[in-house]
Amino acid sequence: MTNAQEARSEFLSGAGRILPLAAGAGVYGLAFGLLAAQAGMDGLQVGIMGSAVFAGASQIVAVERFAAGAGALIAIIAGLVLNLRLLLITASIRDIFAGRPFWQIALGAHAATDENWALMMARRASGQKAGYWFLVGSGASLMAVWLIATISGALIAAALPEPRALGMDFAFTAAFIAIARSLWTGRRDLLPWTVSFAVVALSLWSGVFDKSWALILGGVSGAALAGFRRDE
Repeated sequence: MTNAQEARSEFLSGAGRILPLAAGAGVYGLAFGLLAAQAGMDGLQVGIMGSAVFAGASQIVAVERFAAGAGALIAIIAGLVLNLRLLLITASIRDIFAGRPFWQIALGAHAATDENWALMMARRASGQKAGYWFLVGSGASLMAVWLIATISGALIAAALPEPRALGMDFAFTAAFIAIARSLWTGRRDLLPWTVSFAVVALSLWSGVFDKSWALILGGVSGAALAGFRRDE
């Protein structure tokens, strides 16, 4: 088997094996699309955001902060901070990027998510092969499902006369809870999560920081602690 054939086989394997996890992401992707439309985004904007950012939790936080009147810059910063965990994810699989050209490194980093990283690590732990093209293939499949779900949600919301009347306001919270549950990997996450929550709560209680900066401080604190513990 040539290198091209091996890469194609690995890509297709990743694209197929991620589908059960992608179906779950599609559910909260639909909720995100519904509420992104309420924040003033149309289907095209939702699709562009999903392709460029491709991080459910970050997209939800950014749009929620923007809808709350925090401003575009703060919304973007809040979303980026929540995505800091992906630095740890890509660092844990840096061996698959070794020796590759920059465009492949950038593509692989963009395709990395909590779901396909977890799938990849599980396959590796069981002795099965899962390398760079497995990551890219599973990421491409997951992105396709995410885009279909989020754009569909935005289009559905645009067709409804009054989405809030159907109780969709809670969808932001429900979608974020679903994503947060998918990010939980076990008791090792308890301390970073607790620190993040505590920093957010103390920041809000102090009255010095508004909600956006409280979220940013909490995200940075939790990510920093998680990174420090991983280096130990």
